[in-house]
Amino acid sequence: MSEPPAPSPFDDADVESVVPVPEASAEVDVDAASEPEASEPEASEPEASELQASELQASEPEAIPEAIPEAAPDPAGEHPVPATPVPSPALFARSAAAPAHSAFGRVDSAGVVYVVTADGEREVGSYPGASNADALAYFGRKYDELAAGVALLLQRVTHTEMAAKEAVEAIAKLREQLVDARVVGDLAALDSQLGQIDAAIVVRRDAEAAARAEAKAAATARREELVAEAERIAGQPENKIQWKASGARMRELLDEWKGSQRSGPRLDKDTEAALWHRFSTARNGFDKARRTHFAALDSAHGQARSAKERLVAEAEHLATSKDWAPTASAFKRLMDEWRTAGRASRADDDALWQRFKTAQDTFFAAKDAIVQAEEEIFRGNLAVKQALLVEAEAILPVSDLEKAKAALRVIQDKWDKAGKVPRADLERTEKAIRRVEQAVRDAEDRRWSASNPEAAARASSLVSQLEKAVAGLEADLAKAQASGNAGKLAEAQADLDARRQWLAQARSGLAEFGGR
Repeated sequence: MSEPPAPSPFDDADVESVVPVPEASAEVDVDAASEPEASEPEASEPEASELQASELQASEPEAIPEAIPEAAPDPAGEHPVPATPVPSPALFARSAAAPAHSAFGRVDSAGVVYVVTADGEREVGSYPGASNADALAYFGRKYDELAAGVALLLQRVTHTEMAAKEAVEAIAKLREQLVDARVVGDLAALDSQLGQIDAAIVVRRDAEAAARAEAKAAATARREELVAEAERIAGQPENKIQWKASGARMRELLDEWKGSQRSGPRLDKDTEAALWHRFSTARNGFDKARRTHFAALDSAHGQARSAKERLVAEAEHLATSKDWAPTASAFKRLMDEWRTAGRASRADDDALWQRFKTAQDTFFAAKDAIVQAEEEIFRGNLAVKQALLVEAEAILPVSDLEKAKAALRVIQDKWDKAGKVPRADLERTEKAIRRVEQAVRDAEDRRWSASNPEAAARASSLVSQLEKAVAGLEADLAKAQASGNAGKLAEAQADLDARRQWLAQARSGLAEFGGR
């Protein structure tokens, strides 16, 4: 008959709640359900006190290994974590004949188990109905479980990215458990390992502080970059700013700022406030300038819309006009005014322009159709005028003025009746007929000049005067020759030669009037 299990002085769940034992440590026996549990010191002996040691040994699990299993896996996946040796239950005797003492505890004659501490012995419990060795072994296994938790925490602090805060909470729980831990083992070794954990936590806390400082510095630098870019956008000249792109970029900067506040490190309060003040000032200045710009733009759009509505109304009124030349000039004026009217909103501008262009196209399409019909007529007129030019050019040169004038009058009458020619041929044909007309006028002018009595009298008088001058100069020349004065002789000869030339020209002009 087996005895009922006594309550465990150190429940398995206590260790697992602090630090879970890794799978690699599964060989450590933590299941007390397979063996009878030790009772508290005051627990009474169960009825089956006569249970033999051999029966206890038969139901007891295999011997606990002397140390924690080899390297536990590193949660970060970078390095295997070496196991930390802890005192082994092999120190405890296993046979009923073994002594009731070990290096870390003992069993007294009443079956009470004690553990050795720095302050002396401390009672941890009893194992009714079991041998002294089995009792020590049982509490030794409880020590191994606690030691495994301490070792695992040390490994996590030194070889993983475990946060210092989490490590502090875990070691506090372990220390709380160690105060009255009902175990038998090297408690000094556990204290030493806890000291190592404390030192590792300090290193981890310093590293985390440095990382936080670095992250804060990076976050501050990035915030300053966001502020600088926002100020640059807000400071652009209004006539060069791209409102749509700049507005979108401002929203992106604000989203990044909010995201860094949510997920990034917290900045110093004063630094955060100063940067946000600059950032907010830049955004508010940009928004104010943008609202002012678009308000002015809306006003300008309204004025342009009104002006263009007036131009459209006038164009639509002129669209059916048949007064081609003045209306074409009017449309040119309307087009000039349209260009200077400014831009309305895109929708209004497109709609108004479509109406304006429709009216303009309607007029010019009708005008072009008329012009095309006229061009056919003008080409026929051109053929007639080209034939008249051939007749007119046959008059030249003018030999019989009256006959030439009569022929030219007939040609001119036919020319006027022929009508207009194409614009491209107008200048050429007009110049050709004008050239013939000018030749006839020149011939008539010459004949009139030749028959002018006044002109003939002036020419005769000039000849008489020059003849008298030549006679006088000939007498002067003769005197100079007689005197032998070479200077006077040369001067008289030059004057005489000049007057003789003038006389010859005057006689030629007088001959045109039929004189001598």
